[in-house]
Amino acid sequence: MRISIVILNWNGAQMLRRFLPSVLSNTPREIADIVVADNGSTDDSLAVLASEFAEVRVITLDRNYGFAEGYNQALRRVGEDCDYYLLLNSDVETPEAWIQPLIQYMDDHPDVAACQPKLRAEHTPTHFEYAGGAGGYIDCLGYPFCRGRVFDSVEPDLGQYDDVADVFWATGAALMIRAKIYWEVGGLDGRFFAHQEEIDLCWRLRARGYRIVCIPQSVVYHVGGGTLPKANPRKTLLNFRNNLLLLYKNLPVSSLRRVLFTRFFLDSLASLVFLLKGEVRSFRAVWQARREFRKIKGDFAADRAANLAATKVGRIPELYSSSILVAYYLRGKRTFDSLGR
Repeated sequence: MRISIVILNWNGAQMLRRFLPSVLSNTPREIADIVVADNGSTDDSLAVLASEFAEVRVITLDRNYGFAEGYNQALRRVGEDCDYYLLLNSDVETPEAWIQPLIQYMDDHPDVAACQPKLRAEHTPTHFEYAGGAGGYIDCLGYPFCRGRVFDSVEPDLGQYDDVADVFWATGAALMIRAKIYWEVGGLDGRFFAHQEEIDLCWRLRARGYRIVCIPQSVVYHVGGGTLPKANPRKTLLNFRNNLLLLYKNLPVSSLRRVLFTRFFLDSLASLVFLLKGEVRSFRAVWQARREFRKIKGDFAADRAANLAATKVGRIPELYSSSILVAYYLRGKRTFDSLGR
């Protein structure tokens, strides 16, 4: 089989009913195997899959491993007999002919390890989707942004990012990656549990000299953050902690201490903003994230050493050399195109 599309599900029976039919209808079965990996659901997901989607292969995990390790567990069972894995969120609608441009580009460009389609918001299909847009980037202090989305400013899709572009990271909502390379670089880091694990994986890929691209000729529609509460303390904790971990794992020695020092003050400022907005639980989550980072940082020392030893690219071109905070809040740059490089 050319590609294994793996959908990780946790208590998402309604999402499966809503979006899995589009994947089945619009994906040629002669080239793609569609798998749903159930991450220890306690709702009726397994019953729904058995009764309504009997043609889909189901992998049943014994508990909720989180996004990162859940995928590792599932992909180990899928194996490496396919050319590509495609990690697809359960809340993604795939229109007709969505997958062919991805496969064609990867087949034609062996130096590309991973790619993503263009993501539009399912709830506002004229606009890019927050979590993926038209490909992800990161600034010198570790803050991620996308073509089509800088912080909370999400652009309408007017065709301004319809060129295939090299990116720093591809969204985990629809991430296509060569199966052998996925395991070669260690897969997703299961200790992240959820949030920013795909950025860590892509950083490892780019540092080793592989390309990552967005292929906007393929378009999918993602629910994502559109239905989640904006202030979620658990999400805040994971985002702040995991962002520090990916910096620790991947930054070169020459900049790590300076960046972590700067981030202490910026995280302090972020926590103060939460407090002034009355979001006390998110205020506490920032400091809990920093405490957890300090506590577990040593567990990642060997990973850091291995990543630095395997690095082949001195400066990654897609790493934005300036501060996105300064550009956005002080210079009023609200779109990707306005940032300059």
